[in-house]
This record gives sequence, structure tokens and C-alpha cells, in this order.
Amino acid sequence: MVGTANNGRMRHAFSVVNGEEEVGLNSVPPSNAGSEYGGFEFTREDVYGLLNERMKYKNKFNYKERCENMMDYIKRLRLCIKWFQELEGGYLFEQEKLQNALDFTESKCAEMDLMLKNKEEELNLIIVELRKSLASLQEKLSKEESEKLAALDSLAREKEARLTVEKSQASLLEEQGKIQGELQSANQRITSVSDMYKLLQEYNSSLQLYNSKLQTDLDTAHENVKRGEKEKAAIVGNLSTLRGQCMSLQDQYNSCKENVLNIRWGRSTIHIPLPRVLRWASVDEVAKQKDTLVNEVASLRAELQQVSEDRDSLLLQVQTLTAEVVNCEELVEKSNELKEKCLSQSNQLKTLQDELEATQNKLRVSDLSVFETKTEFEAQKKLISELQNRLEDAELKIVEGEKFRKKLHNTILELKGNIRVFCRVRPLIPEDSPGSDGKVVSYPTTTEALGRAVELTQNGQKYSFTFDKVFMPAASQEDVFVEISQLVQSALDGYKVCIFAYGQTGSGKTYTMMGKSGNPEQKGLIPRSLEQIFQTRQSLQSQGWKYEMQVSMLEIYNETIRDLLSTKDSSRTEYGSNGKQYAIKHDANGNTLVSDLTVVDVCSTREVSFLLDQASHSRSVGKTQMNEQSSRSHFVFTLRISGVNENTEQQVQGVLNLIDLAGSERLSKSGSTGDRLRETQAINKSLSSLSNVIFALAKKEDHVPFRHSKLTYLLQPCLGGDSKTLMFVNISPDHSSSGESLCSLRFASRVNACEIGIPRRQANMRSFESRLSLG
Repeated sequence: MVGTANNGRMRHAFSVVNGEEEVGLNSVPPSNAGSEYGGFEFTREDVYGLLNERMKYKNKFNYKERCENMMDYIKRLRLCIKWFQELEGGYLFEQEKLQNALDFTESKCAEMDLMLKNKEEELNLIIVELRKSLASLQEKLSKEESEKLAALDSLAREKEARLTVEKSQASLLEEQGKIQGELQSANQRITSVSDMYKLLQEYNSSLQLYNSKLQTDLDTAHENVKRGEKEKAAIVGNLSTLRGQCMSLQDQYNSCKENVLNIRWGRSTIHIPLPRVLRWASVDEVAKQKDTLVNEVASLRAELQQVSEDRDSLLLQVQTLTAEVVNCEELVEKSNELKEKCLSQSNQLKTLQDELEATQNKLRVSDLSVFETKTEFEAQKKLISELQNRLEDAELKIVEGEKFRKKLHNTILELKGNIRVFCRVRPLIPEDSPGSDGKVVSYPTTTEALGRAVELTQNGQKYSFTFDKVFMPAASQEDVFVEISQLVQSALDGYKVCIFAYGQTGSGKTYTMMGKSGNPEQKGLIPRSLEQIFQTRQSLQSQGWKYEMQVSMLEIYNETIRDLLSTKDSSRTEYGSNGKQYAIKHDANGNTLVSDLTVVDVCSTREVSFLLDQASHSRSVGKTQMNEQSSRSHFVFTLRISGVNENTEQQVQGVLNLIDLAGSERLSKSGSTGDRLRETQAINKSLSSLSNVIFALAKKEDHVPFRHSKLTYLLQPCLGGDSKTLMFVNISPDHSSSGESLCSLRFASRVNACEIGIPRRQANMRSFESRLSLG
């Protein structure tokens, strides 16, 4: 049907028998180009049309036309069968490819099994080591530093092992997807071959019916030939009898002609045989005899004419019968040829059936192999799931160990009374100048320094610093908050908590504390801390705890305190907003109070977010050569928490101070003039006072100059009291800022060495006022 004209149109190949997929160079690998029938393709419609095709003839007795059509039909059938054979060869080739892929996958699975077993043993060893390290930490708190190094080492090895296991798991998932795709393709090919076998069976039955029909037509043709021969013999016999009758009549006529006497009677002539003339006596008798003879002659002539006409018709019938006999003989010969062709086609069909049976046997074998592979794959999948469960258990144990380590570390730091310091390095931005000496900031990869040390290069010399935690530029806001979440939680437990960000202008302090508005993933520490506090407050209600929370926000601008939540006229004077002069006071319990400062009761994160937006619009910012939006003041956010447990009558008072310090800058780089110059001078003065306070605390001097600036006086309970204090030092990896980054790191090291005392929890069993003083 493909490649030949059918009713004046050309059929085009489209979806084939095997599941309505196009068969071309991609689905049948061995090409049939150069074969006996050329590069033809058959579609489902083509095969159905070929099987259901009915012969149409102008004259059903035209056997020559019928034979030509039958020859054309048989040729197309051969073309279809040849195409099926080539398609089967392609499927066998694909089956071999699938078998090779399955063997390769099995070997891969075996290798991965060995790798997973090795990794499992390594994980078990690591878990045992972690348990030993945890037991030693619980028994000997005095040797925490050495045990902490061992735990870090084991944690690094565990991370590497987890990464390798994740990679192996990903590769196994990829292999699983490939095997599933190959199984689906094999199933599609099996269904296509089964459909093809059904079509061939139907085609075989149709050929058998057609063969029986041809046999019946041949028998009828033989009977017609025999009947024609019998009719021909009868016609020849009738013709011979008629010829004998005609000869006898001719003889009678001649004899009558010789023995008749011609007598004229009037205008007519009477022929009377001579013997009768003697016996007739009268003229009347002669006339009567004449009339009878004339009548007999006329009847004989009519009979002779009828006989001649019958003879002509019989001759025509004989000629037609002879032609039919010749045609019948030709038909007999053609029917014999058709019989031979039908026999050859039946033999070909038998061979095709044998090939189909062999193909089915091969498919059964392949099905068995696929089933075995599938069972092995399921077993491997179960094993992988078991290993994944074990890995999850190991990860949970690691997380628990890490939490316990952090808890012990926090406990040790609280016992020491040191200020914790976290270092965060911001990523490079397009505005940064490219350095010719390579990277300015690097991170040691040794076990002791991993995640805790940072190195800064200036003028070819390296400076190393170690802190409680170092965040690389790739660290997200979530990663940073996870490290301080326990410290924020302490505010709900009744502790004073202070977290402040320090660094030069443009190092990322405000981004760390406030984040980027409109993007939930880039929220800073202040919004995340508030979310955690309100979520924990909600969860503690089931235990009988009820909390009241109050928020205040202020900024120190040019050594002047400004209330950022004031709802009155926001005109600025030399004493702050609305002409008020805010005073900082400390009581005997170490609490700090700012007079006339606006304090707002809050019940949800949404209310605090609204207040933060209001404060950010009121805060003083300006543009310098180092930063487009530089904070020109110190921002202090205070959350005062008072809680009572109705079941135990226990009361707690906690304070959370989150501070975004203004950035230190050099006049030569910032290019500040006018108001910006005065702002820079005030910022640098207050930060210098903070440095003096830190130096005095580090040297344990008797007098600490807290009153030299409003900032240090406000932070006095955090730096020299009983609060939990954490400092973020933000540095820039820009080559031109290496000097300021070095100064910031040195200052952070001094801060980390300061001992401010053991934090004290504010909890009692007495009633307390609704408002707590600022910590």
C-alpha cells in the first residue's frame, strides 16, 4: 500500500501497528534501504486497508483483469511481509541492546551495594565515635576544648560521608529511572509484536478463505467447459441430421423435376408426374393435384429457410462456445498458476508463523529475564530504603549530638562569661574593585579551624582570626539564624539577651539584622527572632505560660537619642524628636530605662512588622561614596517579655536587645562633607568609645568608661552586666576595604576575649508590674 498509487492518491506513512508510534529510522535500527522493495514503511491504516481491500472489476467475466489485480495485490502483500520481517529484525536488535543495558545495570547495582555497605560501616563507626565523644563531654566538662575538636573532626567526616551517600543515592535514582524507561519501551515492543501476530493470523485466515473461493470458481469453470462440450456435440449432431435431410430433400426435388409433366392452365403452369397423367382422367383432378403440390413446395421452402436460419444460429453458438472453451483453458492454466502461488504463499505463511512462534519464545525468555531483573531491582530498592532509613537515623543522631554540643558550648561560654562573636563575610558585588593579589579573605580547612577561622591578606601578609562561628558569603539568612535561635530562646526563659552588629559601612550589618523587605527568604535576624518568639509563646500556652510583650525602638544620631515610634510631629531638634531630651537611667538591679520613650504592647508578628516598617522610615540614612544607603545612626530594638505560669505561679522577665550599629568609615574614602561629615565624626567617636570600653574590660580595669558616649552607656548592662551578649562582626571581601576589615577583625578578637560575668535568670514567685524596665 505504500509506494504505489491507490485510486489516484499516494498513501503516507504515519503511526504503525505497535502502539500508534511512528516507525522510522529511530524505532527500527536496521535500515531497509537497498532491499528488494526499497525503503517503504507501513502504517496501521495501510495494513488494515490491504487486508480489507476488495477487488473492483468493470466486467466480472474479465478474468484477465482479475488476474492482474490479484498479481498486484499479491505483490503488495509480499512487500508488507518483507517490511514486517525487517521490523522484526529491528526489534531483535533492540532486544539485544536492552539485554546489554540490563546486564550493565545489574553490575552497577552490585557495585553500589558494596559501596553502600562500606558507607554503612563507616557511618556506624562514626556514630560510635560520636557516642563516645558525647559520653566524654558529659563526664568531663573541664576538657571540653579537646573533645570539641574531636567532635568537629567527626562531624566533618560525617558530612563528607553524607555527601557521598547522597551522590550515590542520586545515581541510583537515575539508574532506576533509566531501567523503568527501558522496561516501558520493552513492554511497548511486546504489545506491538503481539498485535502484529494477530494481524498475520487474520491475514492467514483471509487468504485461506480466498483460496477456497478460487477453488470453487475453478470447479464451476470446469463444469461450464464440460457443459459447453456436450452442447457442442449435440449441435454438431443436429447439424449433420439437418444436412442429411437437406440432401434427401434435394434428391426428391431433382427426382420430382425429372418425372413431372408441365401443363399450362391459364396463366399458371401445372407440373404433373408422368405416371399420374395416365391415371388421372380429368382436368380437375390435375388442378387439385397441382394445388397440393404447390402448397407442399411452399411449406418445404419455408422449412428449408427455417433450417438454414437455425443452422446459422447454431454455428454462431458453436463459435462462441469454442471461444469460451479457449478462455476456459486459459483460466485453467491461470488457476493452476494461482494454485502454485497460493501454495507458495501458504508455505511463506507457515514460515512466518514459525518465525512468530520463535519470536514469541524469545519474548517469553526476555519477559522472564525482565521479571528477574525487576525482582532484583525491587530487592535493591528495599535495601536502599533500609540504608536510607539508617542514614536518616544517623543524621538524627548527628543533629542531636550537634544540638547537645551547642548546648554544652553555650553552657561553657556562659560559665566563662565571655562575649560570643560571630563573623560574617558578605559576597562580592559589582561595585567592588577587583584585586590584583587574589582573594582578600580565605577560610582554613583544617579540622580545628573549619567553620571557626578566617584569614585576611593585606599587603602580602596573612592575619588569622578564630571566632565562635564564621559564615562564608554563601551562607543564607536561615543558616545565620539557626546559630542564634537558642540564644533568642533564652529571652523567653528570663534572660537578658543582646545581639549587635559591628562593621564598616557597606559590610552588610543592616542586611544581617533587618534583611531585605518583600523577600521572605532574605528576612534578617530581627524578623526571624520575633517569629520564633511568638511561635514558642503559642506552643507554651498548653503548659500554662502566658506572656506579655512590649516593643521600643530608638536611634542614637549625633549623640542624640531619637524615639522612632513617636506618633507626634517628627521634626528634629538638637535634643531629638519633638524637643524632648531622653535620659538613660540604670537601677540597682542592672536594668536600664530611657525616660519618655514610647513603649508599645504587641500581640503578634504582624504588629511588630508594622512597627519595624515605621521605624525604618524614620531612621536616619544617607548616601556616601561607600554606600548608597548608609545608616547614619545606631539602631536599638528592644523587646521586653514578662511571663507567668498559672500552674506553678512562676514569673520570668526577659529582655531581647537587637542593635544595628552605624558603620565605621574613613573620611578619605567616604567623601563626607557638611552634615555627613558631622555624622561621620559622631559615629566614629561613639565607636571609639566602644573600643575603649572593650579594652578596659579586656584588661579588667577598675574604671570602665561607659559614660563617654550614649551608645556605651546604653549598652552598659550588656557589656558589663549579667546578660547573654553576641556580636556580629561584618566584613567586606573588597580589596580596597582590607584595612577596615582588618581593624574590625582585631576589635572582634578583643571583644571575644572579654569576660562580662555569668548571665543571671530573672525569675521569681512574686507578682510583678505589667511593664518591665529596659535591660
